[in-house]
Amino acid sequence: MGVIQLTINNGQLLMTKRNLKLSIVILLIIVNCQLSIVNDSFAQVNYQQEYKSAKLLFNEGKYNLAMENFKKVIPYDQSNDFSQYASFYYAVAAYKQRYFSVSKDMLNQIKVLYPTWDKIEEVNYWLSLNLFETGDLFQAVKIINGLKDKKLQAQADDTKKHYVAAIKDAETLRMLAEEHPSDKVIGKAFVSALADQVASAEDRAELERLIDIYKLDRKDYVVEAPKTFFKDVYSIAVVFPFVVNRLDPSPAKKPNQFVLDMYQGIALAVDTLEKQGIKISLRAYDTERSREKLKSILEQDELKNADLVIGPLLREDNTLLQEFSSLNKVNTFNPLSNDYEMVKNNPFGFLFQPSYEVIGQKSAQYLASDLARSKKKCLVFYGANVRDSVLAWNFINTAEAAGIKIILKQEVFKEESNKITAVLATATEYDEYKAPIQFTIPKDSIGAIFVASDDPVIYTKVVSAIETRKDNTLIIGSENWLDNGAIEFAKFQRMNFILAAPNYVSSNNAAYKAFNQSFIKKHARTPSSLSLNYARVGYEMMLVLGKALHKYGVYLQDGLNKEVQPAYLMTNFDFRYSNFNQTVPFVKFIDGSLEIVTK
Repeated sequence: MGVIQLTINNGQLLMTKRNLKLSIVILLIIVNCQLSIVNDSFAQVNYQQEYKSAKLLFNEGKYNLAMENFKKVIPYDQSNDFSQYASFYYAVAAYKQRYFSVSKDMLNQIKVLYPTWDKIEEVNYWLSLNLFETGDLFQAVKIINGLKDKKLQAQADDTKKHYVAAIKDAETLRMLAEEHPSDKVIGKAFVSALADQVASAEDRAELERLIDIYKLDRKDYVVEAPKTFFKDVYSIAVVFPFVVNRLDPSPAKKPNQFVLDMYQGIALAVDTLEKQGIKISLRAYDTERSREKLKSILEQDELKNADLVIGPLLREDNTLLQEFSSLNKVNTFNPLSNDYEMVKNNPFGFLFQPSYEVIGQKSAQYLASDLARSKKKCLVFYGANVRDSVLAWNFINTAEAAGIKIILKQEVFKEESNKITAVLATATEYDEYKAPIQFTIPKDSIGAIFVASDDPVIYTKVVSAIETRKDNTLIIGSENWLDNGAIEFAKFQRMNFILAAPNYVSSNNAAYKAFNQSFIKKHARTPSSLSLNYARVGYEMMLVLGKALHKYGVYLQDGLNKEVQPAYLMTNFDFRYSNFNQTVPFVKFIDGSLEIVTK
């Protein structure tokens, strides 16, 4: 039973059981070899079929399904002629579905596995698209600028224009331009961004220089004023909310006294100019604090023919007045605002005051040499509003660029003002009388504190904390702090204060004394304010503008761009390549008198 013998008997084959097993094994090996050959021949067909199927889905825009099919064709195989193409279209399909990381990884894999592939330029092009989409601008531009395929270059330039034009940050474009100085696409985008963000004379000078470097059409980036002309008599319109119909005829102070003071200062300057041979026809228009009234004023031909408009005093009137100014090409000067946004988009709109940007920058520049050299720390506190943020961050950016170490940039909400005390005056050591002698921020380690706020709740907390510390930290603030009485004048003299004071006038100024005497003689009173005397501002502004009209004509822009304008009561006015004043004097009390301190 257990053995089958293999013998030849009368021509018949007889097998043993052992030989039968061996024969079966041999037969299976032969069959498997044959099946392998058949499968190999089918694999070639399958790669081709899968690729064709995937490409059809790709062409139909069914990118997700196409990726699944391409995935089967991607593996390297000697018999697979479609691996590179499947990998490439897989990456493109991923990009089309915004799977940027997946697409980017596959494209980089192609570059590693097939560096000499004849489609590698297209791989680089699609890689740059992924980098643009994921915000890696510098690498994207580097790759797209490295393309050598002429067929791709036109498409690449259009792509670069699209993505670079979307960049609005001038500093990012500046860095790109520095890396690619001959790239006109980047250059034009940089010039456009800079033209929209000019906030200083340096910005404007740089804009002019770049326009020349890139050989651009100046009128596309700088709105030119019409050619100036001169007149015997210049008409100046004052558009203020006088609200005459509500004025009380009594000598008592009026609710809108500051409006009246400013106009009276302007009128007094017109008298002074006339004595000097400069004739001004002054026209006053009352907006009555009414939008409809202002609209009707701006529709008058008389105003459209004015040589210059002074106003507005109220923010809510600004949009209409700036639209009027731009449309009719009438220069307009806002006497009080520091907000550059109010005139930013109007080439005929000016701020008589310095902008918040410039005040922040100049404050940092004032500190730069001393604080950077001493290596002492600086802190910045600012209120929760746009004005304070603009002021603070212009200070911060300029200070850090100058090497000042700012260890705290703190936005302060009114209800959280105690945080200032916690930061500055949390004691860690006490003397025998329980008085604090050391703090979490060590004594004498703070060189300066910049307070970008006119809110007494904020700046008085800083002052109080520095008093507690009993060190000589410099506090940089605003001239407006002098007016509201929140800080005693004795503290301004005793402590280390520096105040940005665009409207400063020395009490010893002979012209100021003459102005006061003339004002008192005409109005039987003197407007009193230590920092912002509205009559004085009106007087100074009218003198500066009246003399500029006389010297440069109706369109005084070119003249203002060329030279600093002399002051009569205050300090000089710098409108060079800017539509706001860039002069910011700093003052402090010295021996009981408020004096300018200079660097």
